[in-house]
Amino acid sequence: MKNKHAKNKKLIISRLIKTIFEFYPLMFPIAILCIIFNATISSIPAIFMQNIIALVEQNWQAGDWNAVGEKTLSLVSILVLLYILSLTSGIVYNQMMAIITQGTLKKFRIKMFNKMQTLPIKYVDTNNHGDIMSYYTNDIDTLRQMISQSFPQLLISTITVITVFGIMVYYCLWLTLVVIIGVIIMFFITKKVGGGSAKYFIKQQKALGQLEGFVEEMMNGQKVIKVFCHENEIKADFDKINESLYNDAKAANRYANILGPILNNIGNILYVFVAITGGILLVFDVPNISISGLAMGISIVVPFLNMTKQFVGNINQVSHQINAVVMGIAGAQRIYNLIDEEAEQDNGYVSLVNVCEENGQLIECNKRTGIWAWKHPHSSDGTVTYTKLTGDVRLFNVDFEYEEGKTVLHDISLYAKPGQKVAFVGSTGAGKTTITNLLNRFYDIADGKIRYDGININKIKKSDLRRAIGMVLQDTNLFTGTVMDNIRYGKLDASDEECIKASKLVGADDFISRLPNGYHTILTENGSNLSQGQRQLISIARAAVADPPVMILDEATSSIDTRTEAIVQRGMDALMKDRTVFVIAHRLSTVKNSDVIIVLEQGRIIERGNHEELIAKKGQYYQLYTGAFELE
Repeated sequence: MKNKHAKNKKLIISRLIKTIFEFYPLMFPIAILCIIFNATISSIPAIFMQNIIALVEQNWQAGDWNAVGEKTLSLVSILVLLYILSLTSGIVYNQMMAIITQGTLKKFRIKMFNKMQTLPIKYVDTNNHGDIMSYYTNDIDTLRQMISQSFPQLLISTITVITVFGIMVYYCLWLTLVVIIGVIIMFFITKKVGGGSAKYFIKQQKALGQLEGFVEEMMNGQKVIKVFCHENEIKADFDKINESLYNDAKAANRYANILGPILNNIGNILYVFVAITGGILLVFDVPNISISGLAMGISIVVPFLNMTKQFVGNINQVSHQINAVVMGIAGAQRIYNLIDEEAEQDNGYVSLVNVCEENGQLIECNKRTGIWAWKHPHSSDGTVTYTKLTGDVRLFNVDFEYEEGKTVLHDISLYAKPGQKVAFVGSTGAGKTTITNLLNRFYDIADGKIRYDGININKIKKSDLRRAIGMVLQDTNLFTGTVMDNIRYGKLDASDEECIKASKLVGADDFISRLPNGYHTILTENGSNLSQGQRQLISIARAAVADPPVMILDEATSSIDTRTEAIVQRGMDALMKDRTVFVIAHRLSTVKNSDVIIVLEQGRIIERGNHEELIAKKGQYYQLYTGAFELE
C-alpha cells in the first residue's frame, strides 16, 4: 500500500512538471537553468576559501604577503563577478516563476472549468457543490505555494547538495564519510516524520472540501434552518466536521513542525563531529584520501566545516518544504481527478440543420429559414436524408437505473404526437422528472428505445437534441447580467424584438417594463432583486424565445401565485400551441386540459388517458382528484 502511495505521488509530481512544460515550453526551461546556475554559484565559495587559506599556508614562512594579496584579490574579484551573475539569474528566475506560477494557475482553472462543461449531469448530481468549488480555491492555492516557493527551493537545495557533496569528495573522503552518516540519520527521520505528515495533509485537503461543501449547503438552506429552529443541530454538525479538519490539520502540522528542529539539532551535532574528526586527522597527521591529492591541513578542514553547514542547511530547507509539497501533491491529485473525469459521451451523428422546401423536397440551406430538419447521413450507401423537425416523441419499453441493479423506470412506453400535451402525475420518486431527463439524454436508458421524429435519440447529437427540446424547471437559474441577456440565453442570436415578443407571450413584459431600467435592469445573485414568480416568468420567457417544437414544463408555475398563474397560463397556452408538451405539475388546473395524463407509481405506468377517462375509471387519478389535495 505504501509503495503504491509513493508511486502515485511520483506520478503526480512528474505529471505536474510535464504540464508546466506544456504551458511554458520556453520560459520554464530558462527559469530552471537560471535556478541551476544560481544554486551552483552559491555552492562554490568553499573552493575560493580553500585556495586562499592554502595560499596563506604556503607563504606563511616565506612572508611574501604581496603575492598572497594579489592572488587573493584576483580570487575575490572572480567570486564577486560570479555573485553578480548569480544575483542577475536570481532576479530573472524569480520574475519568470511569478509569471509561470500565476499563468499555470490560470490555465489550470481554465482546464477545470472547460472540463466541467463536458461532464454529464450525473457528476453535478452526485458531487457536493462546495467540494467542487474547493478545487478552484484551496486546491489551486496549494499549487501556487508549491510552484512559486517549494519547487525553486527544492531545486536550489538539490543542486547545492549535489555540488557541495562533489566538492567534499574532491577534498577529503574521511570527513565526507562523517557527513554521509549524519545525512543517513536525517534521511530516515525525514522519511518517518514526513510520511506521517503526507498522510494527514491529504486527509486535511479532503476534510477542507467537505467543510466547504457543508457551509455552502447551509448557506443555501438558511431559511429552512431558521424556520425549523435547527440552529443548534447545524452547529453540532459543523463542529463535528470542523473538529475532523482540526485533527487532521493538527496531526499534519505537528509532524511537519517537529521535523525542522530535529534536523537543525542533528546538523549542529554533525558540525561538531566534523570539527572533532578534522582535528583528530590533523593532530595524528592521518594521510588524506581525496581526488584532489591535497594533503590534510587547515585549508581542508576550515572550508569543510562551512560546506557541512551549507550541506545540512540545504537538506533542512528540503524538510521545511515537505508540508507545502505534500499539500501541493494532494491539491494536484484532486485537480487531476477532476480533469480526468470521463467526459459526457456523444456518439450521435444526426444533426439539426436549416432547410428550404423545393419541389416538395427538403434541401439544406446556409441561411436562416425557420424550418428545421434532422440531417441523417447513412454510412451504408453514403446517402443523406432529411426528416422535418415536428416534435414527435415516442418511448418504447424503456428501463432505466441510476445505480446498477436498482431500476427506477420499468417498461415505460408512451407517445406524444406533434401538438399534444402529455402530463405526468405521481408521488415523489415515481419517475416523472427521470423521464424528462432521459428525453434530453442527461442520462442514457438501460433498455428500450426513445425516438424523436422517428429517429433513435442515441443517433442524434446531444447538443442538437437539446436545442430541439425546451425546458422550464421548478428551480430558476438567472445569471448576472441584464434581463434581456437572461431571456436571450435561450437563443443567443435572438434580437431584442424577439425577446420582447417572447416576454409578452408569457405575460412577463408587464412587470419587466416597470423595472428601473426595464429590459436593461441588471440582475445579480440569481435575480435576488426579483420575486420568485418574476424569476420564473423570465425563465419561461427564455424557453419561449428558443421556440423549440418540444417543451418540458417541470413544475413551471409552482412558484407563481394564483393571480399571476392566470396571466401566465394564457401565455403558456399560446406557448404550447402546436408544440409537443410534457408537463409535470401538482396543480390540477395545469393537468386537466392535457391530451393524455400518465399516472406513474414506483417507476411504472399504472394509468393513462385524458381527465374525463381517468375520472370515469375511478382509479389512482380519481383518488388524487377527488381527495382535494395536491398531486404530491
